[in-house]
Amino acid sequence: MRLTSEMFAAYVVRRVFSDGGFAAVVRRGADAAGAVFVVLRDREGAIRLLGPAPQSMADEKGDRRFVAESVADEAALETRFAREARFDPDFWVVELETDRPDRYLTIVEAD
Repeated sequence: MRLTSEMFAAYVVRRVFSDGGFAAVVRRGADAAGAVFVVLRDREGAIRLLGPAPQSMADEKGDRRFVAESVADEAALETRFAREARFDPDFWVVELETDRPDRYLTIVEAD
């Protein structure tokens, strides 16, 4: 059984905080099934964006998987979210500052 988007976001935030990192939900979407995007920030201020992996990359357990998306800066990030809002306004954005995002997320390589 797959966690709702709301529970998944809360789970990731709580785990990152318990390990001494920073995490915040910066945009709430649909509680049950909104797409979840993750913004990763490092200590130097560089950003990475992880978006939901395509269904073709799903596993049999139904775990959420993420793929890296190309964003160069804050402006590109905002442009990406504006485009997503036109397509699906129910998406979530969770921001993490941690050295090991792979401890909390399943990150897969795009084909």
